[in-house]
Amino acid sequence: MGGTVERRGSVATRRVRSRRRAFVVLPLIAALLGLTGCDLRPEFNDYVVFSGLNRPTAVEFSPDGRVFVAEKRGVVKVFDSLADRTPTVFADLRTQVHNFWDRGLLGLALHPDFPGNPSVYVLYSRDAEPGGTAPRWGRPGSDTDPCPTPPGATADGCLVTGRLSRLTANGNVWTGSEDVLITDWCQQYPSHSVGSLKFGSDRALYVSGGEGASFNWRDYGQDGDPVNPCGDPPGAVGATLTPPTAEGGSLRAQDVRTPADPTGLSGTIIRIDPASGEGLPDNPMAGSPDPNTRRIVAYGLRNPFRFTIRPGTAELWIGDVGQSTWEEVNLSIGDDSQVDNFGWPCMEGAARMRGFDLIDLDLCESLYATGGAVPPTFAYRHGEPIVNEKCSPDHGTSVTGVALSPPDGAYPDTYDGALFFADATRGCIWAMQAGANGQPSPARLVWFHQAAKSPVDLEIGPGGELWYVDLLGGAVHRIGYSSTNTPPQAAFTAAPAAGDPPLTVSFDARASSDRDPGDELTYRWDLDGDGELDAAGPTATMRYDAIGARTVRLAVTDKAGATDWAETTIRVGTEPPVPVIDTPPDGATAAVGQTVTFSGRATVSGQEVPPSALSWSADMLHCTDAGCHRHSDVFSLDGAASGTLSMPDHSYPAHVELHLMATWDGETVTTTRRVDYQTVDVTLTADVSPATVALGDRTGSAPLTQALPIGSHVTISAADVVSTELGDFSFVGWSDGGARTHDIVVPSEGATLTANYTS
Repeated sequence: MGGTVERRGSVATRRVRSRRRAFVVLPLIAALLGLTGCDLRPEFNDYVVFSGLNRPTAVEFSPDGRVFVAEKRGVVKVFDSLADRTPTVFADLRTQVHNFWDRGLLGLALHPDFPGNPSVYVLYSRDAEPGGTAPRWGRPGSDTDPCPTPPGATADGCLVTGRLSRLTANGNVWTGSEDVLITDWCQQYPSHSVGSLKFGSDRALYVSGGEGASFNWRDYGQDGDPVNPCGDPPGAVGATLTPPTAEGGSLRAQDVRTPADPTGLSGTIIRIDPASGEGLPDNPMAGSPDPNTRRIVAYGLRNPFRFTIRPGTAELWIGDVGQSTWEEVNLSIGDDSQVDNFGWPCMEGAARMRGFDLIDLDLCESLYATGGAVPPTFAYRHGEPIVNEKCSPDHGTSVTGVALSPPDGAYPDTYDGALFFADATRGCIWAMQAGANGQPSPARLVWFHQAAKSPVDLEIGPGGELWYVDLLGGAVHRIGYSSTNTPPQAAFTAAPAAGDPPLTVSFDARASSDRDPGDELTYRWDLDGDGELDAAGPTATMRYDAIGARTVRLAVTDKAGATDWAETTIRVGTEPPVPVIDTPPDGATAAVGQTVTFSGRATVSGQEVPPSALSWSADMLHCTDAGCHRHSDVFSLDGAASGTLSMPDHSYPAHVELHLMATWDGETVTTTRRVDYQTVDVTLTADVSPATVALGDRTGSAPLTQALPIGSHVTISAADVVSTELGDFSFVGWSDGGARTHDIVVPSEGATLTANYTS
């Protein structure tokens, strides 16, 4: 039976499966590399350079041609060149790294003098509580780590810290011990973790980190077991924090404003000596007695996941992931005398953050009084397009990459000095082109890529081109430009595509094409999936003697060096596994904290495979009116046919996707089951009108009703004073006896709570 390569199509059982990619390469670089994507600006192409990676998060380029890639699980890999298909594991930090939800190994940098100075810097969420040893929650050498219930990932939270370390390279491997420079960034909840590492032209190392707070409620340090586990002021671990004096949770981002207590690094960008980790003597607060204060050059940030530095300057262009309404691009000067406060959590975008404004916290009220927050250079609203691009905001919003093109880059002049920024949730990359002063201008904003694949890191790579890291696709991409050449289109058939050994398969690539008149094509085949070239020419033959699945790849190259490739699976004496989830059933629902029992199996040719071939994982999809975005790795279990997971707490609407993966003869097939939350209505009313109330992420006039998951943890608040035609009324209490701002757990029968006022 013959097999036809499917190009960018769906996968069906018993059909040959393939992926199509293309690559424009330098003529001397041989490549089994490829292209994906379209919807780029004319004459640009999206090329997959490295694939088969495990949740890559960051890429760095060495002057000697090597490429370093960080994987979220805690592994750093190195490719010898752009043509290398088999990377070397440079470092394995999985025991130290907490790979869970948005936590993991997220930052990577090479010393400016690398490889002469063989220092490789890594930034990760460490699987240890403050002052503790790793692993605290996971297992040594595990790819993924749990957060058991209790304490629950989004309930009391699994406490970890952030760590910045230097590793010494000896060739392609790390030798010696981990040189720890900083351990800080207390993280109670599984998002707003550590961020990026960048060297400036001043040779200082800049580091970003989030505030580690809850995304489910207005977190000022009121929760945990013990409460306030990060020891935020005023008080130590176990101290109850209350408005207006509380300084915990999201307010860690304002910690530098309270010099009477030790300063943490959450929600900041720091500038340090890469040899010692200490703040530099020309930092704006170098005279402080607090070592962390001496490091900080910008603060008031929620999740500065990615930032970059404009070439030849000390300008920090910061992508700050927002919460309810706005994503921000902020500008700070790294080596001036100014410490910039971008206002979080008191501000989001250029406006007050309503949820925190209602609480009347001292740190926010004093900031409002002075007007001291720096507004974003550019902000875009959740649920709305920026410049009428095709990538829809309905999938959610999260700014996840920034990079600045050099003044003389590889692209047309309109992109010289442009700021590229990405949104992984929307799958979009924009270009903020430079104005007359050479600085990126929000007035010159255009879409650049409308079909980018989960871009979580943007970098300017060799030759001045834009590269990006595809987290979910396990790949590193390059955006190439050519005004004179169109890449070829690779296509081939395989006959037969399956059979018992010995199996002889004939491959025919003569259907490949190129739109450039008279262009001659060359063909290279990898017939056994080992990354090495096995044959040349438009046709090839291979005999397979061993049972198992083989991935066959074809690279088709034109005279200009542009290469497209296609691949297919040849099955020798085997069929793909067929996984089946038995429980939970379709349409299953669960309350927060409820145990969900799951079970499943897989068969190959009608025979059930052992549980060792099975693995389970779960993703959390957080949804709003603007769509959903995905938190990966919220749960994992390997080698089992059944198990349990605890339904996590999360801002609603949301749901969990449970995945069962079956791997057999080198081939993995996944099936998915959705689990929704059991919800009830919660209503906030007031005995005067109009009274402003806040219920979780929503703020409005009472009565305010929202469907919320049973057992979820949500913050409610009410205005302190309500002005009516009859005069001013002051808040005196909620009907449940709680303070003006307090947390509730949603009961199974729903709830109506009334804010009471007196004249």
